Amino acid sequence: MTSLRPDSGHEGPYAQGAYEPDGTFEAAVEQLADPLNDPLPGQNASWYRAEVAAPPVGEAPQMPQAASQEPVEPAGEWYDPEGYRRDWYGQQGPTAPPGSATVQGTAVISDPLAGMPLPAPSVPEPAPAALGPDPVPPLGEAGPVRNDETVALRTADTRSSSQPDAPGASEPGPEPLPTGGRAERRRAAKGRGRRRAEPRPAPAAGAGAAEPAAPMSRLEARRAARAAKDSPAVVASRVVGEVFITFGVLMLLFVTYQLWWTNVRADQIAGRETNKIQDDWASGERSPGVFEPGKGFAIMHIPKLDVVAPIAEGISKEKVLDRGMIGHYGEGKLKTAMPSAEQGNFAVAGHRNTHGEPFRYINKLRPGDPIVVETQDAYYTYEMTSILPQTSPSNVAVIDEVPPGSGFTGPGRYITLTTCTPEFTSTYRMIVWGKMVDERPRNKGKPDALVG
Repeated sequence: MTSLRPDSGHEGPYAQGAYEPDGTFEAAVEQLADPLNDPLPGQNASWYRAEVAAPPVGEAPQMPQAASQEPVEPAGEWYDPEGYRRDWYGQQGPTAPPGSATVQGTAVISDPLAGMPLPAPSVPEPAPAALGPDPVPPLGEAGPVRNDETVALRTADTRSSSQPDAPGASEPGPEPLPTGGRAERRRAAKGRGRRRAEPRPAPAAGAGAAEPAAPMSRLEARRAARAAKDSPAVVASRVVGEVFITFGVLMLLFVTYQLWWTNVRADQIAGRETNKIQDDWASGERSPGVFEPGKGFAIMHIPKLDVVAPIAEGISKEKVLDRGMIGHYGEGKLKTAMPSAEQGNFAVAGHRNTHGEPFRYINKLRPGDPIVVETQDAYYTYEMTSILPQTSPSNVAVIDEVPPGSGFTGPGRYITLTTCTPEFTSTYRMIVWGKMVDERPRNKGKPDALVG
């Protein structure tokens, strides 16, 4: 290594005449204890030293001034490794002894002649903007001492502790370097090989998201399964509830059928039968006399109740009454007279509720209200005389030739209407009596009760 020489007025540092007499330089060198490191007597101690303050934390180190600026007066030793390093890179910590590891981010080249490590100038890598530069310890203070098992040369340590993540940084920083003993470093090295758990996103404010529960043991799972099963009482109550619901639905359907659909069907059948009777009369196919059971032979009109229903022979529930027709008591012991008879009681029956309910409101009839029976030959008009609100179903005397309790005193031409009471039951019977007041042949037109 050749040291720098002062300028003698000639161009270049190696011009002739730097030392006037020959042999002066060799004599001066022999007087030095360390010819390569000690300064010559009376020469400059340092070729350059710039007192540069360490930059604040978070700022990049300033580069030394250009050569064009005024030089600083050299003082002290001619070469100062710490000052050279500080001038170029700022304060970096304590100077490592010769031959030791390099400063982070700086390659060190050792001089084979002097044994003094000389830092090769290199431009430091700029620190990431999000993290900022590494904090530099003040001059004279030692940085963190790594408890490494080796002091061999290496590049920048990727295990060193990093700055905390800046706001908005997406990647977490490296793990901090363990500072304990060898066992702790081994545990840390084993942990690095494992897969890191990905950070879970923080629950939204107010979401109330709970952490998943720990898995249950087999015994706890069995107890939870038994607790989840319904008890016999719960199962029985559920079955009973379903039965009641089904029964209620069926009852609703039955009531709908009885109160609505039976009337619809009976009205349709009764209407068709009425039209058929009128057509037969017009064609002359029917003749007065004895009629077969279930056959329609007359039509009853009750103007006050707006009733027009066919009258069929017999009181069969299926063949007559349930089809919306009025049945004539004309069989067996309950046989009664026809309207055309000279005297007798013309007795009929009909439903008060459901199946057309032709006698639904006969309880609203008052004495003098007309009841007209239309046949193929004539119109027979009766006036309501009395009513028996309730009697036993076995009281067949109400349809006798002279019914007791009707107010009739002797034989005559009467009419008797029978139906069930109270409504929607068949516990008792309601009876309405009337007396014939007019017989009008069909060729003379309708009676006044039907015309008005």
